[in-house]
Amino acid sequence: MKVISSAAMKRRRLSRTLPTVMATLVVLCVAVYTVIVTGPAAHAAAALLSQGKSTTASSAENATFAASAATDGNTGTRWSSAFSDPQWIQVDLGSSASISQVVLNWEAAFGKSFQIQTSSDAANWTTIFSTTTGTGGVQTLNVTGTGRFVRMNGTARGTAFGYSLWEFQVFGSVNAAGCGTANAAQGRPTAASSTENASFPASAATDGNTGTRWSSAFSDPQWIQVDLGSSQSVCQVTLNWEAAFATSFQIQTSPDAVNWTTIFSTTTGAGGVQTLNVTGTGRFVRMNGTARATAFGYSLWEFGIFTTGGVSPPPTTTTGPTTTVTTPPGSGAPPASFWGDVSTIPAAHNVLEVKIINQTNGQWPDSQVFWSVNGQTASIAQQPFIDMPANSSGRMNFFLGAPNGQYFDFIEFTVGASFIDVDTTRVDRFGIKLAMLVHAHDGSETEIGENFATFQEPRTSTFQRFQNFVPTEFKSLATDQAPFGIPSPGNDPVFQPGGQFANYFSSYAAANGDSSDTTAQIFGCGGTLANNPQLCAGLNRHVAGLTTAQQSDPTQYYKAAPANYYAQFWHQNSINAKQYGFPYDDFAGQSSNIGVTNPQYMVVAVGW
Repeated sequence: MKVISSAAMKRRRLSRTLPTVMATLVVLCVAVYTVIVTGPAAHAAAALLSQGKSTTASSAENATFAASAATDGNTGTRWSSAFSDPQWIQVDLGSSASISQVVLNWEAAFGKSFQIQTSSDAANWTTIFSTTTGTGGVQTLNVTGTGRFVRMNGTARGTAFGYSLWEFQVFGSVNAAGCGTANAAQGRPTAASSTENASFPASAATDGNTGTRWSSAFSDPQWIQVDLGSSQSVCQVTLNWEAAFATSFQIQTSPDAVNWTTIFSTTTGAGGVQTLNVTGTGRFVRMNGTARATAFGYSLWEFGIFTTGGVSPPPTTTTGPTTTVTTPPGSGAPPASFWGDVSTIPAAHNVLEVKIINQTNGQWPDSQVFWSVNGQTASIAQQPFIDMPANSSGRMNFFLGAPNGQYFDFIEFTVGASFIDVDTTRVDRFGIKLAMLVHAHDGSETEIGENFATFQEPRTSTFQRFQNFVPTEFKSLATDQAPFGIPSPGNDPVFQPGGQFANYFSSYAAANGDSSDTTAQIFGCGGTLANNPQLCAGLNRHVAGLTTAQQSDPTQYYKAAPANYYAQFWHQNSINAKQYGFPYDDFAGQSSNIGVTNPQYMVVAVGW
């Protein structure tokens, strides 16, 4: 049981309301005034490159004003930053492009001083436009520059609020590109049809280590696939085979891990290191083996994938006084097909409609996947939809096999008259894989929960990966409640008073000013830490002795022991690396909590 409910700990930021007179003046000004900045003539064939592309920012005022709202093509949604300088918003065009024009459609909170910058790697920037006299409105900037990434870098605000854009549009033409030299598969979520045993997981073929390998079961067919995180143009695949190689296999691409296109095929594979020049496009790439060369399985030391656009940049973390935004290189989110046919979701009579779907990979029929909320219990075969009314707060429980069975888990939520606040949580334990998609009436969508690769793999593989990942002190968590769940460390006797590792945090906590709380209380943010979110998060992440800025930087987390490696595992296996691994995991915005205004429907995927 949680020492403190995560719902009670979640912090909200008040949304701002501009004075009515100011808002009226801005609307009038925008209606009649467009700022044109003189520059080189734009190319006649310039295309809008930014719409719908991956967009990140230094901060967001709150979840309603996400960076993606500035590139969604909807002038009724907007990005809004924290109320401080500097702030930026950037768009990843997916490949290098020649930039000829940038259009900034400002809300009332505009940039007085800002630069338009381009970059090939989101690290080194070139300024192609700069001003200290911005006046807001709609600014059309004719520019000349080249890069995959384009950003507006605001250095002085025009108001006391932040920077806010209805739309951030980048025009130009995509440059032809050669095959990249960086391995796009390395470190990406990787799944396989089978493994010989836990020593040879699929992830070993994409870890960049030629001393580790994936090995399949000793049968045909078998496959291994990599989720690149977004659609990529694939130009080369390398297969570094162990002695157990494939005679016949195909290289295939897919947008959704369901529908596959073959871009290479052979029946005369010879093993060794094969470098295959190919042409194809997809988010998922797999080696589909159909005939083995030996009596053993298929085994790869490394599975390399190379693309014309280059690989996604490393995680970008920006820390401000109130907000930290971390963008992993590919979110791990599932393809759209994972959520089923959302067009059949009926309109809600209350606040929003909830649909429960079965993603147990055939392990449980719909008649044995149960949900329970507000005193009502049903299988999804009986009732897959719930018309959710407003309520103060609550939990929705899920069971496999039977209502109130031993395989169970839950989500937490608060539903208001026009919003939902919801999260998945691993604070108490892991029981069942869960993921959610929340769709708002404006068309925006947010996803949280376990990532796609974790949903695809067998349950036994998830337990084994956990045990392989964590250090010695945590390994027993994988077996203490198996096969029904993995308890959080504070809920396991080994870390509680009298347990083998009861003093796991003691010295580190004392060195950082906490001599009164037990190790179990530190994991659960109990005792004195109930009123000290930053210290509890700092101890769990092993950053308590660092500066406040460093404590808000996810690249600093879990670098040394003692730390909550249970939480780290669930972060690494969740969409966008966001999860509740301990009660104050929302410090610095790392939790799986999301708030959506005017929601239309929510899909909850129940896995195995």
